[in-house]
Amino acid sequence: MRLGKADWSSWGRAIEKEWLLTNGIGGFSSSTVVGGNSRRYHGLLIASLKPPVQRHLVLSQLHETVIADGREYDLHAFSTGDYVKKGFNHLQSFELSPLPVFTYSIGDILIEKTITMVYGQNTVAVVYRVISGTDKLTIRLTPLVNFRDYHSNSSRRNMKFEQRPTSDGTCIKPYNMDLDITLLCKGSSYVPMQDCWFKNMFYAVEQERGLHAYEDHYVPGSFEISVEAGNEQVFTFIGTIEKDRDYLDGQLLITAEKVRLASLTAKAGYTDEFACVLVRAADNFIAYRESTDSRTILAGYPWFTDWGRDAMISLCGLTLSTGRYDDAAQILGTFCKYIEYGLIPNMFPDEGGVPGYNTVDAALWYFEAVNKYVQYSGNYEFVKQQLYRSMVQICEAYKKGTLHNIHMDADGLIIAGDENTQLTWMDAKMDSTVFTPRHGKAVEINALWYNALRVMEQLAGKLGLDAGAYTALAEVVRDSFKKVFWNEDGKYLYDVVNGDFSDDSVRPNQIFAVSLSYPVIAGAEARYCVKKVWKELYTAYGLRSLSPLSTQYRGHCTGDQFARDSAYHQGTVWAWLAGPFITAFAATLGKEPEYSGMTARLLEPFRDHLQNACLGNISEIFDADEPLTPRGSYAQAWSVAEVLRAYTEHILHTGQTAL
Repeated sequence: MRLGKADWSSWGRAIEKEWLLTNGIGGFSSSTVVGGNSRRYHGLLIASLKPPVQRHLVLSQLHETVIADGREYDLHAFSTGDYVKKGFNHLQSFELSPLPVFTYSIGDILIEKTITMVYGQNTVAVVYRVISGTDKLTIRLTPLVNFRDYHSNSSRRNMKFEQRPTSDGTCIKPYNMDLDITLLCKGSSYVPMQDCWFKNMFYAVEQERGLHAYEDHYVPGSFEISVEAGNEQVFTFIGTIEKDRDYLDGQLLITAEKVRLASLTAKAGYTDEFACVLVRAADNFIAYRESTDSRTILAGYPWFTDWGRDAMISLCGLTLSTGRYDDAAQILGTFCKYIEYGLIPNMFPDEGGVPGYNTVDAALWYFEAVNKYVQYSGNYEFVKQQLYRSMVQICEAYKKGTLHNIHMDADGLIIAGDENTQLTWMDAKMDSTVFTPRHGKAVEINALWYNALRVMEQLAGKLGLDAGAYTALAEVVRDSFKKVFWNEDGKYLYDVVNGDFSDDSVRPNQIFAVSLSYPVIAGAEARYCVKKVWKELYTAYGLRSLSPLSTQYRGHCTGDQFARDSAYHQGTVWAWLAGPFITAFAATLGKEPEYSGMTARLLEPFRDHLQNACLGNISEIFDADEPLTPRGSYAQAWSVAEVLRAYTEHILHTGQTAL
């Protein structure tokens, strides 16, 4: 992916596109393609102090100045609200190949900058290759340092740093903590400063989100490197909080990370470029969790950590479609260990205590994840030894009843929640305001319940166990499902049924009745359902969460938190829903001659999206109204996962090798 000057012809355009690097332990590096930060979550080093959480901004930016022929040229970019530093005027190109590479030109001077992280460490390396022209030049690097939780903004009035210059840089201690921020640049001269601050960096995206938009940063000093006329010189700047402060060769780090990423695409086995980009994107979300000593799945960047529901939905695309079966087994095994009350934890505690179990669907998505795992890997022995007992436990809990009023009704269907709870994936709630009430019998919960019973039936048979009880109950659920949820007048499925009330809102949740491994409806009803969703909910980047024909529809997910939460599931487009829609479409309309080739065309817009928003990634949500502006998390696990799964299964026709 290569961008040029037309992409940063103004500050507004310059901050539209972003890049992301991750380190496999929850830390990351991210900014815009011109290096100007437009979010509180941007920075060269956001470190995870307790992987994958306790993320802290450590290094915001490097301000780069070229001094040649008695003149100074700034390469960096920022805004303070009224003022914009336009160092991007010297930016010739930006490439993601697969690491971010910035190329600057000033007359006969060429400067190439590449950024990489060290996998498994809270370390960032910025590598410069300078080709000087007819004059000797000096490069000055001025780091902007911080140390605060990545969800907040800091002020110079509440920050305190001490520094201790070293032979190749400086060591900075924040707030008298037992932690050092080490900044190194071998071959440079370091000039410390006293009580120097960058004041009022402005974050346009945070202002748009109704949040505090200004921040100060600490400036400890500057590094200077001289380059003789007519020479080519390479040097590396290192920022780290690791205790091992030995100098690292940036070129070797770049090579190591490129080799690691290449090995992931080789393991996945795809030659298709779209699939390979998504495989690399998938790696961003697989991280080590210290509290469980295992792999986990991070829900999205820049602000989400790991959630049970997101992990189970994302597992197939992130680990199975990419050939990472060992990671899949480790993640499933970890969540299995923490099942309580027949529920999968929706979140792990990071400061002791017990996990949160406030979801009805995470445990049911666990069955789909396990089923996909055996379809791809064929490893029934692992399921038998480590997972099957927990699956039985979940089924029994849902039948007999568990937390949050989750229980099976007399008709075999699952009821959950009350007017004060939000247990499904449409869970937006602020204070006492429930924005999308869905307590009672929710359509996708019961599609997942039927699917879980069929998965148990299939596994029991494979493991030589009695499957009769699962078969009998599944048939009851299938019959009840059609009676309760089928809307004969509209030819689609009700979204929620609660006593005598049947919610006829046209929502995407009905698509799971067709898309899961064991669909609960088939034939004409499945076809009607898919057509209804296609007609009223489909967009180029996923499905709307509510039909535009509804009086509750919201076309834009903007404003402060209350405004955004109130629109979150009231029309807003969700990219991850493209996956189940493609699967349902391929199983129904996609088999008909008049729709030949349509399945592939439905995924095509995501090729373009990979070159917008966060390059090489897929956003969490989009406005429901055109032009479908990307919103929310700029790199979302289940968005990447479900597009990759749908593309590889239905377009490339790979995966599920053990079927």
